[in-house]
Amino acid sequence: MATESTYITPSTSLARVLRDNGLSLTLVALFLAFWVGQALVGHRQHNEELRQHGQPGVSLVAYLRSSEFLEATAENWESEFLQMGAYVVLTSFLFQRGSSESKKIGRAESVDRDPRRSQNKRNAPWAVRRGGWMLRLYANSLSLAFFLLFLTSFVLHAVGGARAHNDEALLHGAASISTLEYMRSAQFWFESLQNWQSEFLAIAAMVVLSIFLRQQGSPESKPVDAPHAQTGSE
Repeated sequence: MATESTYITPSTSLARVLRDNGLSLTLVALFLAFWVGQALVGHRQHNEELRQHGQPGVSLVAYLRSSEFLEATAENWESEFLQMGAYVVLTSFLFQRGSSESKKIGRAESVDRDPRRSQNKRNAPWAVRRGGWMLRLYANSLSLAFFLLFLTSFVLHAVGGARAHNDEALLHGAASISTLEYMRSAQFWFESLQNWQSEFLAIAAMVVLSIFLRQQGSPESKPVDAPHAQTGSE
């Protein structure tokens, strides 16, 4: 007797991939679109500054390799990764009554369960089944990854910023400085702190506004009919 075919046509397979990964694919696409926009506009601005100093402009490829582009990019990545790393850690033990971004107060949730009790689960991640130091590392791997990305971006910001500072100093006949000297400068910390404060303002707004406001269909929001005092999402 003939059986029903389980073959998935390419179009169906593609549709499933897009459906199952739509959020990450869209976010990456937006990131790339805005990054390309930053590169194009930054290239134009950089050449305008060079012309003001009587210097010839550079190609787009040369600009992408420049300290100015590295510094501008790393400066923003740094603040984003710091924000997300801090948010992941702080939400593990701090609460906000009524916010969808908070764990429920006074109630244990699934994220709080001891992973050592799941070492014999066949579909548990390898690190959970392995146990020991590997499990302890894996249990904090998300925040550690964000902080590692933050430190990498922080260093790239410092290196790129120092080089950009020295390029500008060269145009004005001033002395160059080292990366460590640049990291001790007010300019470096002004660039960092102006981004850090805006990132934490944005996440604080998310935490507080989700107490009173809703977005139907979003897991970042409580249900539209949920009372303001309800903490966490259903």
